[in-house]
Amino acid sequence: MFAIIAVYEQYKQDVFVYLVSITHNTTLSQDLVSETFHSAIKSLSSFEGKSDIKTWLFSIARYKWYEYLRKEKPTISLDDLTKYYICDECEPDEIVAQNEVARRISQLLLREDTRTRDIVLRRIEGYSFYEIAKKWGISEGSARVIDFRTKKKLKEMLTREGFEYE
Repeated sequence: MFAIIAVYEQYKQDVFVYLVSITHNTTLSQDLVSETFHSAIKSLSSFEGKSDIKTWLFSIARYKWYEYLRKEKPTISLDDLTKYYICDECEPDEIVAQNEVARRISQLLLREDTRTRDIVLRRIEGYSFYEIAKKWGISEGSARVIDFRTKKKLKEMLTREGFEYE
């Protein structure tokens, strides 16, 4: 129990700052911090320590943000989520203006095999690597590698085509 409290005390501010950077809303970020740590506590047994705990918490926080977006704006499109996927550092306001990039990403994904396309689309929709790996019967690491390589490939293709996404 004390370890959980220590983790919370050590990382709550970092998670909060990260959430404010993507939501631009301090009140919402405070709520999402609570949800993030609640989910982290529930899934603590599945944390294998293969990544830094801060990275793990950030991925949960990001998932909670996506979950909020889906609930708050039920009509959020795959294109909107795709814009978040390709640009790790972009501000949400900048991303929303880049509809053409999202459409092109969707077209490029059609060239990928079914498993790769599904893994990327699930990440775009906010699924965790654990959930994706479970669906495909692969390790979380494999799901991460497939996602990373595909994202890198998409970025390279977009750059060659002259698209700006950052």
